[in-house]
Amino acid sequence: MRKIEQQMNTAINREIDWKCANTEVTNIDGVSYVYLHGNKIAEVGDTWMQLFDGGWQSNTTKSRLNALLRGHGIGGESVFQKNHVWQFRMSDGSVIPFFSGMRLN
Repeated sequence: MRKIEQQMNTAINREIDWKCANTEVTNIDGVSYVYLHGNKIAEVGDTWMQLFDGGWQSNTTKSRLNALLRGHGIGGESVFQKNHVWQFRMSDGSVIPFFSGMRLN
């Protein structure tokens, strides 16, 4: 995991606002909002997470989402690309299409 992604997850854990380079975390009423280049890519609550592609299915977006999943999701969850299409691997190993706005509990 990249240093910036570790710092992002730490800010979420501490429920503090944080910004570094192209990544920002804003906390409002116990929910962390994560932005990449000003585009929302995630909302993280105590028991849930909502993922967005921010309009850009880039390698950096995918890397940030996977860092969030490692830090705040269930083991084994990940976003990956197959044949130029984003997919989501569930904790049980099953795969579903990724869609912006998907919510995980």
